[in-house]
Parts: sequence; structure tokens; C-alpha cells
Amino acid sequence: MELNILYAAITIMVGFTSAVIAYLVIGQLKKKAEQTETQLDDIILAAIGKPIVVVIIAASVYIAIIYFDVLPASFASVDTDKIVSAFFIIINAWVASVFSYSFIHTYGGVVAKKTDTDIDDRLIPMLATIIKYVIWFVALLLVLAEFQVDITPLLAGAGIAGIALALAAQDILGNFFGGAVITIDKPFKVGDRIKFDAFVGDVVQVGPRSTRIKTLDSRVITIPNKKLTDSVVINYALPDIQLKVSIPFSVAYGSNIKKVKKILLEIARDAAEKTPWVMTDPVPSVYFLEFGESSLNGQLLLWTNNYDNVWDVQDWVNEQIDERFGKEGIVIPFKQMDVRIHR
Repeated sequence: MELNILYAAITIMVGFTSAVIAYLVIGQLKKKAEQTETQLDDIILAAIGKPIVVVIIAASVYIAIIYFDVLPASFASVDTDKIVSAFFIIINAWVASVFSYSFIHTYGGVVAKKTDTDIDDRLIPMLATIIKYVIWFVALLLVLAEFQVDITPLLAGAGIAGIALALAAQDILGNFFGGAVITIDKPFKVGDRIKFDAFVGDVVQVGPRSTRIKTLDSRVITIPNKKLTDSVVINYALPDIQLKVSIPFSVAYGSNIKKVKKILLEIARDAAEKTPWVMTDPVPSVYFLEFGESSLNGQLLLWTNNYDNVWDVQDWVNEQIDERFGKEGIVIPFKQMDVRIHR
């Protein structure tokens, strides 16, 4: 018996020595992996490094106990096969969780840096953490099943807890997944000017729960992501920042409409030549659209090279219309009502 104990102690010492050697070798491999272009080798070594050391030590202890029969008689009823199976389940879960966490953090972070929003920078760590805990939860279930523990109540409890959590956090989850949809579908990005409902402004932040826009009067509006994905959103920056400017006009009945259209086109050409805002291509156009109650109505259409310049274009063109119509004797009517009294 004493000889068996000696052999067992030597076996364990050899195991610890081998574990130390393995630890040093893995350390050297990690240094070489840092010099390579890919990060996959770093992730693999980080995932298997410590588990290998633990496996070597555990294997030496197992060999010492089983093959040299040094356990007391009171431990004879212990099912070592189940313990070994549970041990390797835990080791595999350890490797899988570290590998998946590092892989998602590393390569997900690379992808996130290439996007314009910061929502994916927040989603990546959250996703990595969720997957890590899912792996350990599955490992726990497998260990309990190995020891023939009924896991049905645990699964049922987890399902009920998940349903309750989902119901309680459905708005939060809706906004969270709305942010994910915005990140993937990219209907807009930070810096774009959008219109949502009655709000028009520039996107300043796309977060995991909400999107913030700065309106034209410098107010910051916070909009839940779910509302943005469920509603119509106009993006003035797509496909480019050019924008059609529509300037309505009204002239009195009896006006020479051809002359009116000619004057408006001249004003549009002057705007293209004399201002930095109006484009010559597409060319401006004038349309006579309707016979109003007290006026002839139409629209002057021209293009600006930047949606920020809409008011500048309208201001300049309207001043010219007022000046030219006044010189040419073209009357801009106003609504009026004639009342006649019969006696």
C-alpha cells in the first residue's frame, strides 16, 4: 500500500511538472501568435491554454487514484465515470465560452469599427456575454443530466422566467431589435437629415434603445427605435444631398401666363448663375397647375446642391419674383370677397 502511495505521488508530481511545461510552451506560442497577422491563433490559444493545464493535472490525479488504488474504502461507491464525464463537460464549456466570447469581441469589434453608428459597438459585447452564459447554462443542464437529476423543473422555470421577462421588457426588446434593424438595414446614419412624423432634423446618435435627432431649431428629439422601424422615415441625404425646391406662385386672372413662365425661368437661370446654391442640371422648370378661386396658380421647380440651402434659395427667388412682377405689372392677388347688397 505504501508503495502504491509512493507511485501515486510520483504520478501526481509528473502531472504537475507536465502542466508547468505545457503552461510555458503555451506562453511561448502566444508570443509567436502575437506576431502573426491573424488573431484567430491568439483566440484559440487563449481558449485552450488554462484548460489544458487543468486537464493534465486532473489526468495525473485520476491515474494516481484509479491505477494505484489509494482511495479509502469509503469512496468505493463513487461513480468515477460520471465525475469524469462531468469534468470534461465543464472543460468543453470553458473552452467554448472563452473562444466564442473572444471571437465575437475581436472580429465583431473589427466589423463594428467600419460602421458609422455606435449601436453595434454596444451590441457586440452584449451578444458575446449572452452566448457565454448560454453555453454555461447548457453545460449545467448536461452535468445534472449526467448525475440523473431531473432538469424538467429547471427548464420549465427558465421558460416561465423567460416569458415573464419578455412580457415585462417587450418595449425595451422592441427598441433593442429596432436598433439592430436600423444598423443592418441602414435607412439612415449619423449626420443624415431625416423627417419623422412632424420632426425634421439631423441624426446625431443611433443608440441601442433610441435615436436622437437635432431639429432645425436646435432641439434634440429622442425617438424610440421601434417607432422609427414601424413608421415612414424620409431621408433627405439619400441618394444624395441634392434637393428639389418647389416655389409656388399665384398671379391674377387676366395675366399673360406665358410671360409669367418666361420671367420665372429667367429668375431661375439668374439664381443658378449668381448664387452658389442653385443647380443648372437638372434644369429649372415652371408649371401652370390650376385655376384657383381668385388666381392662376403654379410652381417653379429648381434644384439646390444641398438641402441646407432650401431657405436661402426660397428667399433669393421670392425677392426676385416680387421685384420682377412689380416692374412687369404682374399682379399677385390676395384672397378677397365681393359683397353685393340688392335693395
